[in-house]
Amino acid sequence: MVAPEQKTRLRCRLLLLLGVATNCRHPQPPRVDAAVSATAVADAESLPPAPNPAPALPPANCTLPKLKLTRVGDGFDQPVYVTAAPGDSTRLFVVEKHGLIRILRPDGTVQGKPFLDVSANLNIPNEQAEGGLLGLAFAPDFATSGRFFIHHSVKKTDTLPERVSVLEFKRSADDPTVADATPVREIWWVKHSAWNHLGGMLAFGRDGNLYIAVGDGAGEPSEAPNLGRALGKILRVDVNKPQTPPPGNVAQAGADPFIWDWGLRNPWRFSFDRSTGDLYIADVGQKTKEEINVEPAGTGRRDYGWDAMEGDICYPVDRTCTPSGVPPVMAHTRADTGSIIGGFVYRGNALPCLRGRYLYSDFESSRFFSFVWDGTAATDRVELTADLNPGAAIAQKIASFGEDAAGELYLVTFATGRVYRIDPK
Repeated sequence: MVAPEQKTRLRCRLLLLLGVATNCRHPQPPRVDAAVSATAVADAESLPPAPNPAPALPPANCTLPKLKLTRVGDGFDQPVYVTAAPGDSTRLFVVEKHGLIRILRPDGTVQGKPFLDVSANLNIPNEQAEGGLLGLAFAPDFATSGRFFIHHSVKKTDTLPERVSVLEFKRSADDPTVADATPVREIWWVKHSAWNHLGGMLAFGRDGNLYIAVGDGAGEPSEAPNLGRALGKILRVDVNKPQTPPPGNVAQAGADPFIWDWGLRNPWRFSFDRSTGDLYIADVGQKTKEEINVEPAGTGRRDYGWDAMEGDICYPVDRTCTPSGVPPVMAHTRADTGSIIGGFVYRGNALPCLRGRYLYSDFESSRFFSFVWDGTAATDRVELTADLNPGAAIAQKIASFGEDAAGELYLVTFATGRVYRIDPK
C-alpha cells in the first residue's frame, strides 16, 4: 500500500510537470530583467509570403468514426513524449523524464539498450520539480544525416548556470540503434531554475527551422510579455546556423532575435499540421482557463496575451481590462480541464473520416476533445472521452501525444508508463 505522503508527493510531481497552479510550487526568484515593450513589432523583418492553402478538412459526407485506445507498449518510467524518426515506419522513440530515450518495436518489445541516456546531466531540483528530459525532434533529413535534438534542463557547471537547453546529437555511425553519447553542440540555452514552467516541445516547421517551446519560469510578474527574455515564448532557430536568427523572427531593438511568438505561460505541447503547416499551441492556464491557439502557417510574431489575459478573460479574473493579444480559438474552464495537453491534427490513413480533426486531452481529467479548424474558427467540436477513455478508466495522466511516420496518433501516460495508439473501434 502506498503511504499518504507518497501519494501526495506523486500528485505534486504530476501536477508540476504540467505547470498546474498548486501549493506544491517552489518559490521563484524575483524578476530582475528590464522589460522590453511587447506592443510594437512593426519593424520585424517579414517572411517571404507563405502559401495559405484552404484547410485540409475532413472528407465530405464522412461520419466521425468510433475510436479506441490500443496499448502498444508499457514499462516506461514517466514517459513524456513519443515520436518517430522521419521515414522510419518500424520504430517509436519514447522520451522518459529522467533522461532516457528508448526504442519501442512494432511487436511491443523495448530495445534493451537506450537510444540515448542523458540522465547524468539533468537538473531536476527535487522529485516534485518538472525539470528533466522533455522534448525530442529529429532533423527532416535524419535518415541520411542522423541529426536530432533534445529539450532538457541542465545542471549548473563551472561556466554556465542552471538552464534549459537544446542539444544536438547524432546517430552512431557504428550502430544505428543508438546515438553517440557525446552531443555535437548546444544550439540554444536560457537560464532557468528547472523547478516549474519549462515548456518542453521541439518540432521542425516546414520552413526547415526548429521551433522551441519555453515556459515563463513561473516568476511574478511573468516574463511572457517581455521581448527581452526568452521565457514564455516560442523560439525559432536555424539549426545549421544557430547563432544567426532566421529572417522573419521578431526584430526590434532590445528583443531576443530568436522569438517567434510570445505571451505564453507554459506551452508544454505544440504541433504542426503536416498538411497545412498551421501551428497549434496548447498553453497551460493558471487558475481559470486552459487554451488552444491556432496560428496560420508562416505567420508568427504573435502575442498570445499572458499574463494580461488567461485564455479569453482578464487576469487576474477580478480585474477589468481591455482584452489584449491574439485570443485563443478554444478556452476551456476548470470545470472540464485542469492542465491542457496539446495534440495533433490527424493525417493518418487508418481513419479517413478523422483526417483534418485536431485531437487533444487534459492531464487532470483524462478527457479527450477535438475540433476542426476551418481557417477562421474551431468548428465541429466533439468530445471523444466516451470512445477513447470511458470513465477515464483506460488512460490516466496523459502527458503527451505523438505521431508516427505515417501520421497515426499515439499518447503516453505519465503515471502508468504506457503507450497507446488511437485506432478504429
